[in-house]
Amino acid sequence: MSDTPVAPISFDADRAETKQYISSLNNRWKMKLFFLKNLPSALWWGLRVLSCSPYRTEIRLPYSWRSQNPFKSIYFAAQIGAAELSTGLMATIAIRGRGRISMLVTDIQAQFMKKASTDTIFTCNEGIKILEAVQRAIDTGEGVKVTVTSVGRQKSGEQVSEVQITWSFKVKRPK
Repeated sequence: MSDTPVAPISFDADRAETKQYISSLNNRWKMKLFFLKNLPSALWWGLRVLSCSPYRTEIRLPYSWRSQNPFKSIYFAAQIGAAELSTGLMATIAIRGRGRISMLVTDIQAQFMKKASTDTIFTCNEGIKILEAVQRAIDTGEGVKVTVTSVGRQKSGEQVSEVQITWSFKVKRPK
């Protein structure tokens, strides 16, 4: 075996492995199993992936007794969890099949504009920023941080929260 590092695969949304992975993220039952194994709070709150691509993700957070606080609105932690998932799924797509790359949330900032008292949809449209950050991490070998925003809106379209999540990406050294 050679100690020469293998060049990472550049991102290609049309690659079969990428398409298959995105398909599994959009499969309700596969995501329920994923939540059961890895993110039980997401299963408890009833989070559901409405759509997921490398560039945009939508997550539904239901208004129910499991996600609400004593003030009859959706608990802030459930909102932040849904927002993180909307960004994190795109991050997993960006690193998938591109070598050993670590990803970590390094900062979260949130603003709550209105009481979330109905099902809330969290949308992040900034997948391209994540893809660019991962590529910079691969190209430079340095850790790269990127901040992306997820917006929570009620069914009426009214914005209830905005969460900025900073992700850090770093290529892991060969073992």
